[in-house]
Amino acid sequence: MTQARRGQQVVVLGAGMVGIACALSLRQRGLEVIVIDPLGPGAATSHGNAGVLARSSLMPFNHPRLWSQLPGLLRGRSPGFRYSPLAMLGQWRWGLAFLSHAREQAFRETTTALDALIRHSGELHRRWMDAAGVAQRRRDEGWLFLYRSEAGYESGAFGRETLARFGVATATLDPHELHDLEPHLQPIFRKALWVKDASSVDSPGEIVRAYARWLVELGGQVVTSEATRLRRDSEDWSISTSDGSTLRADHVVLALGPWSRDFLQQQFSLKLPMGFERGYHRHFSPAQGATLNRPVYDTTAGYVLAPMVQGLRLTTGVELNAQQAPPRLAQLDAAERAAREALALGERTAEPDWLGSRPTLPDSRPMVGECPGQPGVWLALGHQHIGFSTGPGTGELLAQLMLGEPTTIDSSPFRPGRFLRD
Repeated sequence: MTQARRGQQVVVLGAGMVGIACALSLRQRGLEVIVIDPLGPGAATSHGNAGVLARSSLMPFNHPRLWSQLPGLLRGRSPGFRYSPLAMLGQWRWGLAFLSHAREQAFRETTTALDALIRHSGELHRRWMDAAGVAQRRRDEGWLFLYRSEAGYESGAFGRETLARFGVATATLDPHELHDLEPHLQPIFRKALWVKDASSVDSPGEIVRAYARWLVELGGQVVTSEATRLRRDSEDWSISTSDGSTLRADHVVLALGPWSRDFLQQQFSLKLPMGFERGYHRHFSPAQGATLNRPVYDTTAGYVLAPMVQGLRLTTGVELNAQQAPPRLAQLDAAERAAREALALGERTAEPDWLGSRPTLPDSRPMVGECPGQPGVWLALGHQHIGFSTGPGTGELLAQLMLGEPTTIDSSPFRPGRFLRD
């Protein structure tokens, strides 16, 4: 493993939550850091999520109960899950590998690893929001899983058992208790699970941009450009950019989220087994003063409603598709119809509908570490739909590995060598 030293130059590719977190962690250790991103901080995948920072996110999509759910999911009518058969045919190797991890041993390894990463990230988020001057954007009221029927609540028993095993604080609510917490919800939910070990923010993209401003205050740089070529020159790396300039660095961090797969293929002919959990969002003005105090997840209809500065943000479940496939708004439209049953949504705001891709590896764990066969190139990618919840911990883990420090959490579940070979 190539070790970094204080004062060395690092170029971070990607200014989402993960990339900015890596840059901050490295800069705090005395390395010279430049972040490159064509869209700027927090403008892509990190912009569009529900803003939830929750330990309940340790549950991957490919859990052991997925096998019993698979026949229904493959019919393509589930509100929380859609897929493109053509795209899945083109990614059949990834699909089979993804399903192969829906077994008990792999599930336990993944949940243990993700819980450690999420807990560490939550602690860092609190410190970083204070330091970046955006602590007022954080709410600590948890979030709610809503169930429209007793059968729906019973179907979530495995998830509740898993959260209990990890000591996640929850409480089951009856309709009256739910009304006390969220009085504007319509009385269509028979049960709710209040996940108390959770925070949320009113603008995920603004949190990333605040972290980026703090990075600049600490002496880092953020450049709006795109890396087009990496070349090894003697002892360092040459990075060509879309504006015609060339940067030199002792180390390069690849944190390009869903664009990582193609970049690794183009630059190093490495085949990264990555799928894309696409998701949509749409904003609404609350009608008749109806609002929410915390994000809510309608488990039957598969959407999340979260209060944001732009209004109420409606986010969809998963759409497995090619990253660059055209938008398919049927899932978002169905989510809107269901959400209007739950809350008095007003008109759509002027904010356009949004589509983002969540990069997912077969075991639902990110890669954090040095790229096999490419000394000085470091990977921080594959965070599926929880990059916002795991970004700071990823940045700290990567910095500790780069500088040869003892790691706060076990790094072995995230090693790049489990899917990449030199």
